[in-house]
Amino acid sequence: MKVLFIGGTGLISTAVSELAIQKGYDLTIMNRGQRKDKLLGKVERIHCDIYDTNAVQKALTNRHFDAVVDWIAFTPDHVERDYKLFKGHTKQYVFISSASAYQKPIPKLPITEKEVPLDNPFWEYSKNKQRCEEYLLNLNDDQFPVTVIRPSHTYNDQSVVSQLNSWPHPYTLIHRMKQNKTVIIADQGKSLWTLTYNKDFAHAFLDVLGNPKTYGEVYHLTSDKSYNWLEIHAMLEEAIGVKSEIVFIPTTEIVKVFPEYKGALLGDMMGSALFDNSKIKEVAPNYVSKTEYKDIAKKVVQFYESHSEFQTIDEDFYQRYDQLVESYTRK
Repeated sequence: MKVLFIGGTGLISTAVSELAIQKGYDLTIMNRGQRKDKLLGKVERIHCDIYDTNAVQKALTNRHFDAVVDWIAFTPDHVERDYKLFKGHTKQYVFISSASAYQKPIPKLPITEKEVPLDNPFWEYSKNKQRCEEYLLNLNDDQFPVTVIRPSHTYNDQSVVSQLNSWPHPYTLIHRMKQNKTVIIADQGKSLWTLTYNKDFAHAFLDVLGNPKTYGEVYHLTSDKSYNWLEIHAMLEEAIGVKSEIVFIPTTEIVKVFPEYKGALLGDMMGSALFDNSKIKEVAPNYVSKTEYKDIAKKVVQFYESHSEFQTIDEDFYQRYDQLVESYTRK
C-alpha cells in the first residue's frame, strides 16, 4: 500500500510511521526535514514545505497514493489547500481531528460519534478542527474520499501527563515533585480521563488506511483505559519515588493565572471523557488497548533522568505556579 504522510514525525505519527514501516507499507513522508526522525527501514522522504503549494505540486507530479494523511492540518484553509493539492493523487484523504471538539460540557457518557455533537466553545483549536471536518464532509466528492479520525489524549514514552504542566518544558513538574513542592490538582481530581498510548493507537489507525468501509466516516480512536487525575498523579509519584502534598484548586481559578491553558483545561480536562470505541473496532480488527500509563510513567521518568539536555525548567511557569499554590494554602 502506498501511503503519504504530511508531517509524520510527531508524537502520534511517529508511532504510526514505525508500525507502517514494520508492516511493509510503501511509506512516503513529506515535511521540511528540520526535525531529524529516527525512523528505521524503508521510507521515502520528501523535504518540502506543505505551505509552498508550487513545490508540493511539483513533488506530486505523476505520483498517486492509496491514502494521504495530513498530521499537521489545523484550520479550514489547511484542508481547503489539501483538497486542491491532493485531489487526483490519492484514493483516500485522512484528516486528523480531535476528540476535544465534542460538545462541552459533555452531555452523555460514554461518548459516541453519533450521539454527541461537536461544539466546544472554550477552545479555538477544537472549533477549528470542527470547521475542518465540516468543510471536508460537505465536499461530497467521490473523487476525494475523506475519513476523519479523532484522537483524544495520546501519549508516548516522554509524556509527563498532568492537568497543569509546562508544555514546552515538561520536566518542570518532575523537578517540582522531586523537590517535594506542593502540586496542584484541578477541582477534586475525581473526573475520569482517557489515555491512549501512541503505539496502541497505531494498530487501529493502519486498519483505516485504504479501507473503503471508512470512506466518508468519522471515528474517534482512543484506548479503553481511563483514570482519574489523582490516580494519574499517583502513577507519577510511584515512578519518581516521592509522595506529594496536594492542593485542590478550581479550574476556573487556575486559568486566571494560566490563561494560555484555558482551552485545554476548561475545554477538555475539566470533565470526564470516556469513549465508546465500538465504531472503530468494527473496521479495525487490529485495534489495541493494552498499555497502562503506570508502566509508561516509569519509562518517562527514566528518560528525563538519563537525558540532562531535556531537564529544562520553565521559570515563568514555576513562579506563577508557586504564587497560585501560596494563595490557596494561605486560606
